[in-house]
Formats: sequence, structure tokens, C-alpha cells
Amino acid sequence: MGSHRLQKTFQELAARGRTGIIPFVTVGFPDKPTTLDLVPALARAGADIIELGVPFSDPLADGATIQKASFHALRQGTTLRGCLEACASLRGAGLTTPLVFMGYYNPLLALGLKTFAVEAQRAGLDGIIVADLPSEESGPLRDECLPRGIDVIPLLAPTSTEQRIAAACAVASGFIYCVSLAGVTGVRAQLSQEAFGLVERVRACTSLPVAVGFGVSRREQVEAIGKYADAVVVGSALISVIDSAPKGEAVARATRFLSELRGAPEPLNRGAG
Repeated sequence: MGSHRLQKTFQELAARGRTGIIPFVTVGFPDKPTTLDLVPALARAGADIIELGVPFSDPLADGATIQKASFHALRQGTTLRGCLEACASLRGAGLTTPLVFMGYYNPLLALGLKTFAVEAQRAGLDGIIVADLPSEESGPLRDECLPRGIDVIPLLAPTSTEQRIAAACAVASGFIYCVSLAGVTGVRAQLSQEAFGLVERVRACTSLPVAVGFGVSRREQVEAIGKYADAVVVGSALISVIDSAPKGEAVARATRFLSELRGAPEPLNRGAG
């Protein structure tokens, strides 16, 4: 079944010949009220899909910037259920932009996979990326999520074998998240050339859209990725902007940064309702 919002978004991007922008924000960083203000503002600034980071104490794929944001959010008391409540609040306020969780498997297991899927459907979540869940072991989560309209999106890296790529694509839904390099998240001056080859290998196994993330921080990187992928994910660079903003200015600075990535001088009035 999967998410109609994700499918529609990628269809519209393809029709317009435009590269999608997927910002990542950590729920509860710097605090929950800011998250609830920031997400609709990013949608208005042109975000096509928004990743909501679920804070976790032992992240495997996150670099220092996102780790710092995650630990701060945990100290604020942010939990998986709190992230679901934030998603529900955003939908209740009229947000229509697709929302995707990115996190780790332990919180899902602790809450219960069925409980999570039921509450995620009620909250209006469109998809989930679980960084430490191999595709071979994703069946129980997919069984609960897919019938409820929630896509389970795999992560693939340049080190992924042909067999692993084929196996992940066979059970994937929503889109494929291609990591641009072997390593953790973080801003990079140059994009790894390995990402281009990875996208080609993934395209050979699936017709699903492909997004590339890890290291994106500038408009020219978005343009380069857009030549071979459907969307780009920007995380650490955006979190750094939020972290360095003076009190009360995080939302304005984050939306300005996203508009610059899109190549648009002013935020768009879209996606928030």
C-alpha cells in the first residue's frame, strides 16, 4: 500500500523536472515548540519531504553534529512517542508535506512494532528509515507498516554489494536512500564520486525514486546530485544552521538556508496547508 503523499510528491517532481529537497530536523532540537514551528516553515520554503530525526542514545550512522542534536533532544525528554505526537500536531495544524521518521530499531521494539505502526498511521506519518535495520530483517516492521500506508525506506551505501542492493530494492517502498559515502553523517566539501555509481547500481534494480544524502551543504551539490538522483537529503548542514542561530532566529535562518539550497531567493508559500 505505502504512502500516497510520497508517491504523489515524486510524481510531481518528475513532471516538473525538479530535484526534490528533503531537509532533516531532529525532533526536540533545540526544543519541541521550535520543531513545531520549524517544520511548516521549511515546507513553505520549498521542502518537498521532511525527515524527522528520532533521537537515540547510541546512533551508528550519525556524525558529531546530529549526535549533539540528538543528545540535546533526549535531555529535553524527547521520546519516540513524543515524535509521534509532534507528527500528529503538525498534521492537525494542516501540514500536508510528506513526513518520514529516521531513527533506530530499539525504540520501535521497545514501543512494539504494531503499536508504533498504529500510532504512526493515526499521526499521519508517511515513511520510516531505520538506520540499523538490515533489509533481511525488516519483514516484521514492513508487515505492520505497509498495510497502514507507511513506507519502509532502505539505506544503501557505496559498500553495498549487488546482492544486498537487489534484496533491499525487492522489499523497498517509497524511495531508496543512497548514502553518498562510507561513513557517518556530516558536511563534506566535496561529494564522493562513489555516490554516482551507487545510484546507477540501484537504478538497475528498481523503478523507485532515489534520494542521496550525507554531506550535502551547498546549492552546487544539489545541482550535481540532481543530474542523476530524484532528491537530495540535507541534515548536518541544516542542524548546524539551527544550532548556531541566536535565540529566536533558528526558524528564519533555517528557512533562508533551505531557500538558498533550492536556488530560490525567497521562501515559497506552499506545503504548510
